[in-house]
Amino acid sequence: MLRLARPYLGRLVGAGLLAAATEFAGLALMATATWLLMSAAGRPPLDRLTVAIVAVRALAISRGVFRYTERLAGHDAVLRMITDVRAGVFAALAARRDAARQRTGDALSRLVSDVEAVQDLLLRVLVPGAAAATVSVLAGAGAAAVSLPAAGVLALGLLVAGVALPLAATALTRHAADQVAPLRGALATDAVDLTHGAADLAAFGATGHALDAAADRARRLARLERRLAATGFAVDAAGVLVAGATAGAVVVTALRGGVGGVLVGVLAVGSLAAVEVALALVGAARQRTQLRAGLVRVAALLTAPETDAAAAGVGAGAEVGARAGAEVGAARAAGVTAVVPGSHDVRFDEVTVRYRAGAAPALDRFTLDLPAGRRIALVGPSGAGKSTLAAVLTGSVGPAEGRVTLDGVDLSAYPAEELPRAVGGLLAEAYVFHATVRENLLLGRPAADEAELAAATRAAGLLDWVHAQPAGWDTVVGEEGGQLSGGQRQRLALARALLAAPGVLVLDEPTEGLDPAAADAVLASALAATPAGHSVLLISHRLSGLADLDEIVVLDAGRVVQRGRHDELVAAPGWYRDQWLLQEAAERGYLALTPRP
Repeated sequence: MLRLARPYLGRLVGAGLLAAATEFAGLALMATATWLLMSAAGRPPLDRLTVAIVAVRALAISRGVFRYTERLAGHDAVLRMITDVRAGVFAALAARRDAARQRTGDALSRLVSDVEAVQDLLLRVLVPGAAAATVSVLAGAGAAAVSLPAAGVLALGLLVAGVALPLAATALTRHAADQVAPLRGALATDAVDLTHGAADLAAFGATGHALDAAADRARRLARLERRLAATGFAVDAAGVLVAGATAGAVVVTALRGGVGGVLVGVLAVGSLAAVEVALALVGAARQRTQLRAGLVRVAALLTAPETDAAAAGVGAGAEVGARAGAEVGAARAAGVTAVVPGSHDVRFDEVTVRYRAGAAPALDRFTLDLPAGRRIALVGPSGAGKSTLAAVLTGSVGPAEGRVTLDGVDLSAYPAEELPRAVGGLLAEAYVFHATVRENLLLGRPAADEAELAAATRAAGLLDWVHAQPAGWDTVVGEEGGQLSGGQRQRLALARALLAAPGVLVLDEPTEGLDPAAADAVLASALAATPAGHSVLLISHRLSGLADLDEIVVLDAGRVVQRGRHDELVAAPGWYRDQWLLQEAAERGYLALTPRP
């Protein structure tokens, strides 16, 4: 966190100094006002009180000014830093190789609640804690100018309030506080499951079970938070007692040391104010303990190897062209494998993937060569392992056995943020953001111009629709593409994949949601738009439109059961021919029922 705060260190130090000035102004105001009131009781000449009157007014005004400027400076620095942190967390979540297994609700909790812990660390822990420690030292020095024995008693009270009580608060709350952040992440996951998955839960009769599990977690979280609140109340009550006991001990010590009446009152009130300032360290320690679990979750993302590689100078999403050679050289100097723009050779060598120990493998000793420029289709029944193969190729899932190589180098050796430049495309459940058509497309290639956008959307069969919209490229598609039909949403995601133009283009059901005629036209157009020398791995349930591909691989239960060209597979007995005949009959019936103009 401190490394991330380095660019804004000047602002944070300024905020800390202003916070210390605020607390010191409050302490000086209490001491000066006490001296003024006690001195005024003796009715001295007015000129003896003029300086104190002016000082009280100045301190009262300056305290408000210091507090305002401290809040302004502190929040300015922290909000700037949080922007960087949230962007880093988002990039780390997007680049994780286990993205296929991470839950949306937990990712949202990390991006929102856990990142807010970074803000609280600075604004509620470090800045007030540093200010309290500074003012406590100044308070002890001021008391020593009046009476050394009284200053010693005050120092002891400040140590109890600023050291012993914070340590006690930390020890009492650590165990419960460490469970709060994970529970909040689990509750966020429950909220997403219960809203977005309501229909699925109802269909399987699992709504009651899911609600009970969420309610149980909510009760556990509430119980922990009540425990933390009760502990905080007890520690705060102890702090009040320490403040009173310290003030009383300071008064007794000062009287025994022969200190005058007015100064005894100043020491008493000043001691109360000083201990109250020191008690801010208790709040900072308690807050730090409660934030620790969230900070650990953020730090785990920001210090992952992929993030370190990015920090070492390996750019993500850089444009292909003149910068490519410089990027490759920088990556080699940093000790990582760089992605060279252009065509790539991929090889699966005896790859086995298991999602659970002891379960049947999703891929079982799968071997495949995908050289540059080759176009291969992967077909098979549902659950055959097709999407698993795409996840392995894109780095989202790691093989339990065997290896996948890109240009002869193990796929895991490439930084996750660079891999999409070589391997990417349209994967299952491609996300469409609540943004404009242009913004969703530019995720594929941020520097693309309008001509390139038009070419990609034309290949995906979406350009006519874009031109028909009043806002054109600036049409907002809604949350998860809710303003689009299923076919339009799929075409938008396909256009984004074609615009990115990775060396190995993976297309997982690119024509899903389209009628047969449109599906064949879109598939042919998308394949024609793929740059020469770039390879294609097409995953599809539909067998129409595969005749021109170089090879078709049939998977079943994670194993290759057939392979060859379309004509060869149709002529040979097996799953492919049976499925081809069924689909042909079904599509002929569909077309026969379609109204003709």
